[in-house]
Amino acid sequence: MRIGILSFAHLHAEGYAALLKTWPSVELVGFSHEGAEEARHYAAAYGLRWFGRPQDLLTEGLDGVIVCSENARHLELVEQAAEAKVSILCEKPIEVSLEAAQRMRAACERNGVQFMTAFPMRFAPAAQSVQAAVRSGELGAIYGVNGINHSEIPKAHRAWFADKERAGGGAVMDHVVHLADLLRWYFGAEVTEVYAEVDNLFYPQEVAVDTAGLLLVALENGVQASIDCSWSRPTWYPRWGHLKMEVVGERGTVVMDAFAQHLHLYSRGAARPYSWPGFGPNPDAALLQEWLSSLREHRAPSVTWNDGYQALRVALAAYQSAQAQAPVKIPHPALG
Repeated sequence: MRIGILSFAHLHAEGYAALLKTWPSVELVGFSHEGAEEARHYAAAYGLRWFGRPQDLLTEGLDGVIVCSENARHLELVEQAAEAKVSILCEKPIEVSLEAAQRMRAACERNGVQFMTAFPMRFAPAAQSVQAAVRSGELGAIYGVNGINHSEIPKAHRAWFADKERAGGGAVMDHVVHLADLLRWYFGAEVTEVYAEVDNLFYPQEVAVDTAGLLLVALENGVQASIDCSWSRPTWYPRWGHLKMEVVGERGTVVMDAFAQHLHLYSRGAARPYSWPGFGPNPDAALLQEWLSSLREHRAPSVTWNDGYQALRVALAAYQSAQAQAPVKIPHPALG
């Protein structure tokens, strides 16, 4: 499989490159990136060929590309890849507006290429166990779900995450989509209402985007859930962040900490003297394997454009609710 990466703007590009370089069935042809200084750094770090323009990389006979640009550039790169008849794995959130996301779908359908949204948490064994418990009825009727996704502010690694024009928002845009997707996947139901408080609690003097949010959401099957998202972890915190969920049912409660498996590492003189490196399964690796399998087998991936679109609707509804200081309905065709 001949694969390319469109932009190294997203920090996940580095993880994807490291994984793909180790798989003998994959040829990582190279990457495109606009900033020459950054591009030379990544080219040297990962032994990759750099293409100054995405169009040049797309002429290399690729089977697929991973879009890892700033959120607001996803449409531009997806349209170019689709026109080149190259299938796509796109970072989340898939775009910063519903109109742009819809144009992405149209481009892929017009050119007959597959689109997969990068939601790696679906491939985390802990999340899969929770989904199995919910779907099997083991927990009985579900009384409620609490979801938490906290991390440090990403601007030290990628400044654009805290730029509203390029990211579309802050912590809410960054973190809500993961938890919204897990809720939809667990219950096979869409979110129909969002009530949110959004604010910049942690870095009001440094950034002009939200750094914290609390959402109350209702699903069409009657399940109520909360989503607590923030960039609240200090830069010296031992790991980047965490993703947790608590599902409360009539027959029991399941608590998931997706990144609980870790070692305690003390490194004298390091930037982080104390850290928690994970030793559990890598969801990103399973995500990439599913995407590559879908390309080889000429089938739709298990996570689609619609999954990215519906999660984006929840994040955008949170901003609308916070501004209106009222719940926001998310209509779905099935509901009339």
